[in-house]
Amino acid sequence: MTKELLKKLSNAHGVSGSEGSVYSVVKKELRGHVDEIHEDTMGNLIAVKKGNKFKVMIAAHMDEIGLMVKYIDEKGFLRFAALGGWYAPTLYNQRVVLQGTKGTCYGVIGGKPPHMMDDEERKKGVKVDDMFIDVGACNRDDVEKLGIEVGTPVTIDREFTELANDRVTGKAFDNRAGVALLIKTLQQVDSPFTIYGVFTVQEEVGLKGARTSAYMIDPDCAIATDVTIPGDHPGIEMKDAAVEMGKGPVITLVDSSGRGLIAHRKIVKWLKDTADKHSISVQMEVGTGGTTDATAIHLTKGGIPSTTISIPSRYIHSPVEVLDINDIETGVELLISALRVKPNL
Repeated sequence: MTKELLKKLSNAHGVSGSEGSVYSVVKKELRGHVDEIHEDTMGNLIAVKKGNKFKVMIAAHMDEIGLMVKYIDEKGFLRFAALGGWYAPTLYNQRVVLQGTKGTCYGVIGGKPPHMMDDEERKKGVKVDDMFIDVGACNRDDVEKLGIEVGTPVTIDREFTELANDRVTGKAFDNRAGVALLIKTLQQVDSPFTIYGVFTVQEEVGLKGARTSAYMIDPDCAIATDVTIPGDHPGIEMKDAAVEMGKGPVITLVDSSGRGLIAHRKIVKWLKDTADKHSISVQMEVGTGGTTDATAIHLTKGGIPSTTISIPSRYIHSPVEVLDINDIETGVELLISALRVKPNL
């Protein structure tokens, strides 16, 4: 079931550069469904389904935004650096998981209590530099005995939960939703082409894994699977994010106002024609916000025709992201159908 797969992926912990926990889930799910699977020098997990000479790369980043310990003070409190695009107030008073050398430890993100803030401090909001992690230690030696050191990766302690109407909430749907979409596609697809399913690393800190893997594979075309922001809830308007949860996956025309990806029109047409032929519900997006692995891929070597298929996900880059499971399943249907027919490049 897609829901159970997403639960496993969301509950795994894999900050940029430390994606091993997610890697383990992916590798287990793909066993027996692909012809080859290996890890490259960068840490990307590359799964291959062999076909003819036409190569299609589908990329989904495994990493989630997180934190990393950068200093341990004499009283045992941990200062940290943010990895990826955090909105600092989201972190305040969260419970966290630390992947220490002696196993998993838990802590809480503390800061100055609001009761002790003056009016000016309240207006400014809490910054990352104002916060720290409390693991219950009494001093620096206590922390070291727990296997926590400078460089220890930290993620939010939050578990996947079901909501109403096939909607679910959890951490790291950006981009475990895209990972689930790619896994389900590789499990089911029957294509004449050679498919490279690339589970990339370090997307949240610069699209790094996509850049190196695309250079090595040199595919004929590529699709990134990721998430996007819907405009269907209070605080945002449809004119600013013209897609909705539950209305199907999203095909990107442009993201980041063109500073990221301007999708290859023939790849967009290939996907749109597939959706029309098979009566698959899709949405089209011209985005002004963030970008995806497709940006790095389409600029590799002489240029690789690329676009993104995204799952609408509310409240991304928070511990309580929300999506509709049906959008992932429709995305799988779209990819499987498209991969039967060669794009007219």
